[in-house]
This record gives sequence, structure tokens and C-alpha cells, in this order.
Amino acid sequence: MNYNFYHIYPLGLTGAPERNDLHSEPVSRIRELESWIDHIKEGGFNAVYFGPLFESESHGYDTVDYYRIDRRLGTNEDFAYLCGKLKENGLAVFVDGVFNHVARSFRAFRDLEEKRGDSSFRDWFKDVSIDPFHVRCWEGHESLVELNLTNSSVREHIFGAVEMWFRQFGIDGLRLDVAYCLHMDFLQDLRNFTRGLDRDFQLLGEVIHGDYRQWLDRDLLDSVTNYECYKGIYSSLNDNNFYEIAYSLNRLFGEDGIYRNYSLYNFIDNHDVNRIASVLKHPGHFYNALIALYTIPGNPSVYYGSEWGLEGIKEGHSDRNLRPALRCQDHPSEEREIAAWEAVRKLASIRNASPSLRKGSYRELYKDSNQMAFAREEGDELTVCALNSSQNEVRISIPVPRDGAYRDLLNDETLWAEKGVLHLRIWPNWGAVLRFSNS
Repeated sequence: MNYNFYHIYPLGLTGAPERNDLHSEPVSRIRELESWIDHIKEGGFNAVYFGPLFESESHGYDTVDYYRIDRRLGTNEDFAYLCGKLKENGLAVFVDGVFNHVARSFRAFRDLEEKRGDSSFRDWFKDVSIDPFHVRCWEGHESLVELNLTNSSVREHIFGAVEMWFRQFGIDGLRLDVAYCLHMDFLQDLRNFTRGLDRDFQLLGEVIHGDYRQWLDRDLLDSVTNYECYKGIYSSLNDNNFYEIAYSLNRLFGEDGIYRNYSLYNFIDNHDVNRIASVLKHPGHFYNALIALYTIPGNPSVYYGSEWGLEGIKEGHSDRNLRPALRCQDHPSEEREIAAWEAVRKLASIRNASPSLRKGSYRELYKDSNQMAFAREEGDELTVCALNSSQNEVRISIPVPRDGAYRDLLNDETLWAEKGVLHLRIWPNWGAVLRFSNS
């Protein structure tokens, strides 16, 4: 997997109503996203990951019908049109596959509630009790009924929907919601099925804890969400402790790193967590987080609005503040947003042109509480990345693998390394991305 993702939560971005009455005429809000395509391309993204799209009761993760786009967003034809435009512009399309659970309005569950023991869908759900009536719900959420993914009819229903999405919308992959809850046999069958559609079809799994190798080593998934580095990036900055993220990066991707042969899905915020600009204690650290996102191993993902440094914090049990309605033409609207956008564009351009940043090895070079440096290497290309989270300009000397000229692609200057040492000046809350040159 080698993508630079732009993550959209479509129900939020388009300002769709919070509840779906399940009978109103569709409203073609999803077509509004055509106006975002130039912005997405300008940001250097090559893939769009859509959060939940399919008919649901409220937030999208409570699916009612896998075979139709949520009426609050439009029709299948509307989404097919948008996907066609994205493809014309060289953008891959990933959609959320929410297969662990469904809403209580899901047709099979309504039949079970009505007919109880006489329902032909009794085995579609987990731990069904008829008297008293009870089924298993995901993590205690009574609105989210768990599917029995060992049932062949359930799999046929889901795989049929995936094939429809592939053929009608041309999707390139799935982001599997709560992949850590999905049975391994189900994932294996899904992998085999999607490879039958397209050998290059990608499966990305949401995994929060545990050893990702149980999914990656068995070739069940192409990538998983990198929550360890998500947490490590912001907490290292807030605690003035780069030792934390340096430890994680070396453990995951170093010479003996447990995921050194895999490309994880990296992010600094998303639809479920507070915006990075709200999480960080110092506003300037936003740029350190961005530089890390674009230079560590893996696939960077930017959540819509965070390319402008927008803020957002959960209130109570509501994620509404994380999923705002936005119009692309309204941003960037102030100096802070302009600076954030320029940094995203610059970093994406550097990464997109660099094999070492996209797929190279990782080697730690230097670490201190507020500074760190590492090397990425692929073939003959060597890139040295450095970060300074201090509020002051610093000068550090870091060991490097090669003597000679290093072009700082982020700051447009050339430095020289001699006797295995590179002397580097870094601005406050900033960094350097240095490409070794033989010339």
C-alpha cells in the first residue's frame, strides 16, 4: 500500500441531517464534493477515504442497507458520478466497510424482531435469545446489533454489496471498521473474494491495540491504523519528550522493527478523536506533527479540515464538533490556515517525489527531549529528517551515513556533512528534510 489519503466524513462535511427518516426523497449532497477535487489534488493527495456512506439511521456506522447510498447524501447514481470524477483526476477511492454490526432498522433484524423464533434471519445475528428477546450488541451500544459473520448467508449478503460497490463505483479498497472484532475466517474469505474482483484491491483495517502482525503476517489485511504513533506524536510534543515517539518508531520500523516490512496507515486525527490543533498544548507544535506524519514510514492521512489546522473537541458523547459542515471555497480564510495549508502542500510534494520517504527503511540518528532525527533510505536515495519542538532555534550535530551535500527540501538550503557528522540549525517548532546528493 502506498497512498497519501484525504479522509472525508461525508455526512458531516455536507451538513446532512443528524437523523435519517428512511423515507424522504434523496438529497444529492454527495455531488457537492466534486468542488473539492481540485483542492484534494493541490494538496498532493492520491486517494480519498470516505467515512460511512450507506443507508443508516444516524451517524453512518448503524447501517440499514448496504446496497444504497444514504438518502441524506443522494443516490447510488450520484456517488457513481462522483467516483467517476475522482478517477478521472487520478484519485483512488476507499470506502468504509462496516460489517461487524448493523442498525435495528436493518431489514433482517426487523424481521427477527417481528417473527422471533419463526424468522428465517435468526442465525444472522449473535447470541439470539427469543424469550426474553435479546441479541448481542457491539460494546453495549443497543442501537448496533452484531452480525453473525460465520453465517454463509450473511457473508453472501456482504460480499454481494462489496461487489456492487466495486462494479458500480469502482472503489479501490475498503477501510474495515472495527477490524479487530472481525473473525479471522471472515477476513480470509473477504480477502479471497476481493482479490477475485481485482488482485490489487486493498483492505485497510481499523485496529487500535494489540500486535498488528496477527492481521498483516497472515496477509488478511494490506495495512492497519497506526494508533501507537498517533498517540506517540501528540503526547511526545505535549510532554516535551521525543523519547516516546522515537522509541515507538524504532520498535516498529527500525532494523529489527516488528512492522518494518509493512506500510501502516498514519494519522494525527480523525472522525473519532479530537482535532490535533485542539489536542496540542502549543500551537506551533502543529507543524512538528505534520512533518512527522509525512516523513515517518507508512501512508499519511489528513482528516478534512485539518489541512487548515481547524480545531474540534468532543462534547459529552457527541462527535459533532469533529465532523463539521465545510465549504472548500471558504478556506483557508486566515493567516494560520494559509500557513498550515502551505506546509501540507510542501510536505506532500516532498514525499510524493521521494522513494525513500514513501517506502524506505528507517534508522534513528539522534534524539533528545525536544529534538530528534532519523534516516530514510531506499536504493541510492537517502533522506535525513529532523524535528525541533523547542520554542527556540537550535543547533545540533547528528551522525549521518554519508559525507557530502545534503539539500534541505523543506527550507531550500544546502548543508555539508564531514567525517560522518551533519551540523544542523533548525527553526523553532519546525524541522528539516534533507536529501543526500552525490553532486
